[in-house]
Amino acid sequence: MQLCCESVNSSCIRSSWSNSVRISMYIFMVCIILATVVGNLTVIISISHFKQLHTPTNFLILSMATVDFLLGFFVMPCSMVRSVEHCWYFGEFFCKIHTSTDIMLSTASIFHLSFISIDRYYAVCDPLRYKSKINTFVIVVMVFISWMIPAAFAFGMIFLDLNLRGAEKIYNHVHCAGGCFLIFSETSGIVASVVSFYIPGFVMLYIYRKIYSVAKKQARSIDAISKKKMQFEMKHHTSFCRERKAAKTLGIIMGAFLICWTPFFFFTATNPLMNYVIPPVLIDALVWFGYLNSTLNPIVYAFFYMWFRRALKIILFGKVFQQDSSRTHLF
Repeated sequence: MQLCCESVNSSCIRSSWSNSVRISMYIFMVCIILATVVGNLTVIISISHFKQLHTPTNFLILSMATVDFLLGFFVMPCSMVRSVEHCWYFGEFFCKIHTSTDIMLSTASIFHLSFISIDRYYAVCDPLRYKSKINTFVIVVMVFISWMIPAAFAFGMIFLDLNLRGAEKIYNHVHCAGGCFLIFSETSGIVASVVSFYIPGFVMLYIYRKIYSVAKKQARSIDAISKKKMQFEMKHHTSFCRERKAAKTLGIIMGAFLICWTPFFFFTATNPLMNYVIPPVLIDALVWFGYLNSTLNPIVYAFFYMWFRRALKIILFGKVFQQDSSRTHLF
């Protein structure tokens, strides 16, 4: 998501950072972009190519990987130039396109995370009715909502200038030729944060809390059934390991999401209330911190699966070009 350039004059002031600092920033951001693009592209190829992975749940993951791939491929490179140079070289109209696409893809990625949490809830908490509850039609609806609501929200807000309602004065004060920035009014900042982060974030927190609670109960039930077959010490150790693994997995999922996006959306909602005292450089850093969630998504949702590691080896060694490679059994 975009932010204001660092000039209040009639033209954009180019970055005053030294060449060594700028080069270091470019290298760091290029690494983030490459990791985002390569990681999500690998997920896309794996799920698209191998027939064994053609399940409703994986199609939801495929859609999320596509969102994150587009964010890394189309949005991040332009954001990188803007962040390092403090100038926008691509024109005012493309600035609106870039800003809208940025908001749309970032929000869509978060929406996908929420729907994946719903999918995991039924898989863990209601496994007997999981296939009837989460079928192909339900996944299509989830994917449609995850794309269309963020698209309508982002493009509508930017092209209709809804984000500037009530913030015209501050916008005119910081606007500069050659800059590309996003200003939220008090109302639009709160609405954007609630729609893009707090509602899906609350859904994720609530559902993963339920999942963790059910997982612990299931682990204890399994231990109780197996009580006659194992010693107390082994039972206690197995239960502890199982609960620790569940806590670790859910902690990584929620931790990555909250750590990456909470600071940005918190300041997006509060900055207008504090008369825009937060430095643009800090907001810019938080934007890239949020981008990291799209970089980490393939790791959190795919690299933890054994099938993905095997698919990755097949792709890296070029075995996907062999005949009938799509029918390879990954698990």
